[in-house]
Amino acid sequence: MTAEPTLLIDQTDGVRTLTLNRPHRKNAISFPLWHALRAALSDIAGDETVRTVVLTGAGETFCAGADIADAEGMDEFPDPRAELATINDTVRLLHELPVPTLAKVRGVAVGAGWNLALACDLVIATPETRFCQIFARRALSLDCGGSWLLPRLVGLQQAKRLALLAETIDGTQALELGLVTWLHTGDTIDGVATELAQRLAAGPPLALRQTKDLLNTGTGRTLLEALDAEASAASANLAGPDVLEAFAAYAEKREPRYTRAPEVTA
Repeated sequence: MTAEPTLLIDQTDGVRTLTLNRPHRKNAISFPLWHALRAALSDIAGDETVRTVVLTGAGETFCAGADIADAEGMDEFPDPRAELATINDTVRLLHELPVPTLAKVRGVAVGAGWNLALACDLVIATPETRFCQIFARRALSLDCGGSWLLPRLVGLQQAKRLALLAETIDGTQALELGLVTWLHTGDTIDGVATELAQRLAAGPPLALRQTKDLLNTGTGRTLLEALDAEASAASANLAGPDVLEAFAAYAEKREPRYTRAPEVTA
């Protein structure tokens, strides 16, 4: 009998959905799943049909972190250093995807699972969702980009609180800290996430790509460097047909129809 894939991949109307599929382990990430996720993200980076990405978990939970208790696949990938490189590359690919990304989080998001969600551009969760940087409870330090993501999202002091104490917080607390973008009930989260993903997928692809890059790199630039980068992005936008379509749609009182794939700029 063929084993169920650890990662489910689906695409509808430009929305690529990646579903962590180990519900019997609360979607904790095994070695094979890390490799499958890295391959899927690498494919998305070069696929012009993908306009937005949704990352979620099968069943009633998002991800219980890296699966350090399950030996599945360990004999296939015996080198810890190679596995750490795979994990780091997966997080990098997710953060650097040119298209908007949305994490749909219910149940728990723990350790590496929470940091995968934070590596997405937007996060939707429920009030009951539980989040924890659990590493200190396991005598481990932060990984999966947590040491970089957390201070940028909540400031250094709150990042230290979450990491050093390994506190569990709920969706409401995460929203107050700026770690969640929206909260919706378990009955409505699927519909709202689908609507948000469709809105992102219908947006101007090049402009959204440029905007995401400007925001991701802006904190490392001076104001003058940011202004120069914005000018370069604006020039690329104005040189393409998307701006013309936006103005035509406004004049004709209709929704714009962006069909042009984003160009890769140097």
